[in-house]
Amino acid sequence: MVSQTVTITGFDVKDVRFPTSLDKTGSDAMNDNGDYSSAYVILNTNTDFCGHGMTFTIGRGNDIVCLAVKNVANRLVGKSLDELTSDMGKTWRYLVGDSQLRWIGPEKGVIHLALGSVVNALWDLWARVLDKPVWKIVADFTPEEYVRCIDFRYITDALTPEQAIKLLKESLPGKEERLKDAFNDQAVQAYTTSAGWLGYGDEKMKALLNETKKEGYKHFKLKVGGSVAEDSRRLRIAREVLGYDEGNVLMVDANQVWSVPEAIDYMKQLAEYKPWFIEEPTSPDDIVGHRTIKEALKPYGIKVATGEMCHNRVMFKQFLQLGAIDICQIDSCRLGGVNEVLAVLLLAKKFDVPVVPHSGGVGLPEYTQHLSTIDYVVVSGKKSLLEYIDTLHDQFFTPTKVKNGFFVTPEKAGYSVEMKPSAWDTYEYPNGSFWKSAEAADIVKMNYK
Repeated sequence: MVSQTVTITGFDVKDVRFPTSLDKTGSDAMNDNGDYSSAYVILNTNTDFCGHGMTFTIGRGNDIVCLAVKNVANRLVGKSLDELTSDMGKTWRYLVGDSQLRWIGPEKGVIHLALGSVVNALWDLWARVLDKPVWKIVADFTPEEYVRCIDFRYITDALTPEQAIKLLKESLPGKEERLKDAFNDQAVQAYTTSAGWLGYGDEKMKALLNETKKEGYKHFKLKVGGSVAEDSRRLRIAREVLGYDEGNVLMVDANQVWSVPEAIDYMKQLAEYKPWFIEEPTSPDDIVGHRTIKEALKPYGIKVATGEMCHNRVMFKQFLQLGAIDICQIDSCRLGGVNEVLAVLLLAKKFDVPVVPHSGGVGLPEYTQHLSTIDYVVVSGKKSLLEYIDTLHDQFFTPTKVKNGFFVTPEKAGYSVEMKPSAWDTYEYPNGSFWKSAEAADIVKMNYK
């Protein structure tokens, strides 16, 4: 195989920041002034193949993640692709197991964000060599090959390798039909957050809701958490546009701003607008708190979703074991890349909780379209939802596309996050042309000085 001749010889890391604070894209109750950013890595080899990966931040601190990426990526230099991919579970544990790096981030925090970037770049490289999109690599696995990608340390009290293989074999019936759905762009339904940012005015919100509704969307998410009165007003406007019939589903997202009692009281006051779920109602680390909120809101028909800040499979294990969430929201790079995501997909299947990934950030929909396709075709066998925001896709060579309310299944080899060089030339911080311009001066003064 070609992979036997491919050796990683080095890497490049780029601190890329897009000035989304200018128009309040991404604004919510916790994060009102973010610049969508990427700690971006390119794995270079002794061939023409390279691997592209990134992890998502919102501006200040992206340089810290880039430094961590360099420390993690250095562990791959000199190793052949064949060596690394022959046992991906072992490779993942090797990358996460550096004793000195682990001391400052044992499978969480900045080090784990960096791990996600590097692991995803390795999968991108592997996919390019195999001439497949990442989702198709996993779709072509046997159950045993899938399970070999996972580090089961810390989760065998909830899921053993033998149980995982059994779950995957149970999903084999109907797989060929689900593959046809994938190839016909009917595997992953999209929901939109594009109209829901707190920094958007009423007219912009209404226009975007109408626009996305006409494009075939049936699910819409709005940010909440400013005040009950303001959120009630915005949700009332949204329902005037969408109506209350079951064909148009509304979700809300608080981005962690409330205590447990506040979340319960707040959401009871918004129940009249029939939200399907409340996302991140409290601290992302408060597993028992999420369960308390879930139980309190159940009589109101409001489900609880969380996961975008859930940093490893161990936390997801506990959320699922304790029945603390109704919706499992994996993040493609806060978790440690594809390998750890594969573990959480299986945990969610075991506990019969649907997976609706977090995709609200630059490059995240490019990643998660692969992950949701894997979940549908290989793991759960159930169609679910995936978040789509219509921003910054033009910065990538293979941008995410949505057609008739469904994601267009990726066909090109790789993991879909290769940025165009023009993105680096313009937005690499601090020397990109935008960041040297007069237009950037106020942002730099406000956010980076």
